[in-house]
Amino acid sequence: MNVADRFIAVRSHSLALIAGLGTEDCCAQAMPDASPLKWHLAHTTWFFENFVLASHEPDFRPFHPAYRQLFNSYYAGVGQPFSRPQRGMLTRPSLSEVLDWRSDVDRRMLASLERMPAAAGLIELGLQHEQQHQELMQTDLLALFALSPLKPAAIDSTPPPAHALPLDWVRCDGGLAEIGHDGDGFCFDNELPRHRQWLAPFSIASRLVTNGEYADFIADGGYREPLLWLSDGWAWRQAAQRSAPLYWRDDPERGWLAFSLHGEHAPDPLAPVGHLSFYEADAYARWAGARLPTEGEWEHAQRRHALPQAFGACWQWTSSSYAAYPGYQPAAGLVGEYNGKFMVNQYVLRGSSALTPAGHARASYRNFFPAPACWQLTGIRLARQSGLS
Repeated sequence: MNVADRFIAVRSHSLALIAGLGTEDCCAQAMPDASPLKWHLAHTTWFFENFVLASHEPDFRPFHPAYRQLFNSYYAGVGQPFSRPQRGMLTRPSLSEVLDWRSDVDRRMLASLERMPAAAGLIELGLQHEQQHQELMQTDLLALFALSPLKPAAIDSTPPPAHALPLDWVRCDGGLAEIGHDGDGFCFDNELPRHRQWLAPFSIASRLVTNGEYADFIADGGYREPLLWLSDGWAWRQAAQRSAPLYWRDDPERGWLAFSLHGEHAPDPLAPVGHLSFYEADAYARWAGARLPTEGEWEHAQRRHALPQAFGACWQWTSSSYAAYPGYQPAAGLVGEYNGKFMVNQYVLRGSSALTPAGHARASYRNFFPAPACWQLTGIRLARQSGLS
């Protein structure tokens, strides 16, 4: 696929995600960590206008000068961003005005692509960035719809039944492992440089933890046993009054119900459990007599054994703090703020989820969130010390 076709495909998919939604659905903000869909559509357009067109379009003029601040996410080098918790307060510009801006930027980008060979890497970064926001659009919409007593479904169908394989343990010899992007295709700067890590022998689960298995943890008092939880996690559980995964509720007549983009339904006991915080994932692993893998173990096992459910189900928490690889250098220019500035107080997740755009996942991809975060589709793959079964 040439760059023009890829640009059109990615930008069109963002619009497809709001098809069938009302203007109100696109303009509300569920919580400070989420953003309105209108903001996502605007911010991804902001990226191309400010980082590509501003430097490579002859006689560049912004569509609207104020948008540079309004839709800046966190790039301090660009200027003072608008307050993230107040993005839902932006009634202007309207959704239709944001869509007009997208159309204008798309037209200008497509007209200039052949004249911007030096910007090819930046354009691809912008497309990968938009794909990240496409996943966020869906999880932020879910967080918004979950607030409604109407329990509206964004997808008018029932989720397909899952077919979980028996849990097995994939044994890995460990040793000196090559970790990081291998130079084939696109990667973010935080996936570099490729380097060697020493791994002790370990075993990793052949699949993700299921809803049924997690329900057993709940039934066994997992949320009531402080010895299973990290101190900070226990304080979080108490403050949040958490007793089940986010979007689960215990109905007196129907038992556990889970809310998803398909609406409210009984959680499929064979489907991977999702929307768990790092704290919950870690507590479950202790209860199961296991642990969370390190990100090096996860990547090594995936490269050597092609782990089932590595991609397309749930992001998988690791025990690794999000930090720079040895010799890491952020990307040059303003986009150097993309990843490196977040390398503190976060944990790495590996794989991808059912909401990740096709083609966006790879073995070296490093997603990251703070330990309490659970509004993303995050789940559990267990690991054990080698020799345990």
